[in-house]
Amino acid sequence: MSTSPSTSRGRLLALVVLCAGQLMVILDGTIVNVALPTISGALDFAPANLAWVMNAYLIGFGGLLPLAGRLGDLIGRKQVFVTGLVAFVAASALCAAAVNQVMLIAARFVQGAGGALASAMVLGMLVTLYEQPRERARAIGAFTFVGSGGASIGIIAGGVLTQTVGWHWIFLVNVPIGLAAAVLAARVLPAERGLGLRAGADAAGAVLVTAGLMLGVYTIVRSTEQPWPYTLGTGAAAVVLLAGFVLRQARAATPLLPLRVFAVRSVAGGNATLLLAIAGMFGFQFLIALYLREVLGYDPLHTGLALLPTSLTIAVVSLGVSARLIARFGPVRVLAAGLATIAVGFAILTRLPSQDGYPMLLPALLVLGAGFATAMPALTGLAMSGADPSDSGVVSGLFNTVQQVAGALGLAILSTVAAAHTRQLVAAGAGAAAAQTGGYRVAFVVAGGFVLVALALAVTVLRRTGGAPRPVPVDRAEPVRTGRS
Repeated sequence: MSTSPSTSRGRLLALVVLCAGQLMVILDGTIVNVALPTISGALDFAPANLAWVMNAYLIGFGGLLPLAGRLGDLIGRKQVFVTGLVAFVAASALCAAAVNQVMLIAARFVQGAGGALASAMVLGMLVTLYEQPRERARAIGAFTFVGSGGASIGIIAGGVLTQTVGWHWIFLVNVPIGLAAAVLAARVLPAERGLGLRAGADAAGAVLVTAGLMLGVYTIVRSTEQPWPYTLGTGAAAVVLLAGFVLRQARAATPLLPLRVFAVRSVAGGNATLLLAIAGMFGFQFLIALYLREVLGYDPLHTGLALLPTSLTIAVVSLGVSARLIARFGPVRVLAAGLATIAVGFAILTRLPSQDGYPMLLPALLVLGAGFATAMPALTGLAMSGADPSDSGVVSGLFNTVQQVAGALGLAILSTVAAAHTRQLVAAGAGAAAAQTGGYRVAFVVAGGFVLVALALAVTVLRRTGGAPRPVPVDRAEPVRTGRS
């Protein structure tokens, strides 16, 4: 069965399938977050290395998203989406079977690669399916709602599964969801003819950006434990690799990321704002889960329940409220209000106590959820609004890449800051709970700083875009060349 995307029913069915695939990816993120302290004990992770359970996934996801987007153009988005779902399911099974740190981290990287293949297709297909701004806003709102619903399910499921049957099952739960989504996608998504593999995919560019990101995150995480010459050396190597990626994109015949897309103000400004906002937001649940488990002594189930208000708030606000706000006030004003709300949430978190802290934590979780659900749909629409239809897959892949890269970098920075300050407080004679809480407070100050810079960027760079669709200037596109680049 294949349903035409030109009909309302066909678009709705396609939206359901795309959201189901994204549900699995979002579910994986939050379900793992809750189980991290248990995984740490089971596989004997050092505190500084625990972040790699998340970062291996994020780097595999973000580093390979540009290549995934290009593969969608070459062989068809439907085929790549289904392939990504199947790879994600297989890697999830490997994560569940992990018996040591190396096996789990490697499987998480492969899982991220599968997630990249699937997720890189979603926004581009949504933009193509829903061309009218109002319909597109509703579709993106539904997409955000499903993502927050997956986050809520993951938080509860992570606590229940970890506490009752073990942490391995947080990965096995992806198997039935992924297989069902793959079967439905093969049946209801519209078939697309790609350009063909002969058009070329920049595998060298993918290697450069993935290696550069991984080495950069490694440098940040190990910066407090390695001598400065070593840290400067690995950091410089990461910069060289990422600079090589940029040069490659400028000269390649078939770049993963055509640099012309940055000529559009909404694309460049939207992604820069996204980088800062996600760098601040992503690490907070990681740190709060550790705070609940290690400082307040919550078990996995109660940790999941304690984190649930954020996801529920995101679900409620994103289900129609954010779309109405954007239609009434415009995406830039709504984005600015959302980012300001997030900054207020982080300000509350900087006052967390080392005992009986949930009464103060709860308002912060609600405020952060409301701010995120307000800001993200507006930011998504702005970042995608200038994409020419022929570049929708590239811009979608860029947006997703920036999210994952920002998450990995933000998590690495915030966890490193928290661990370093905690060690300083312990050396000064503070108790374990007070020292850990102090480390988290400093990390939340840094996170709030990221969001405030994002807010400043949004109101200065994006204020002139207004979110109105504007094509990428084709006269500035790089000419297509043949032969080796």
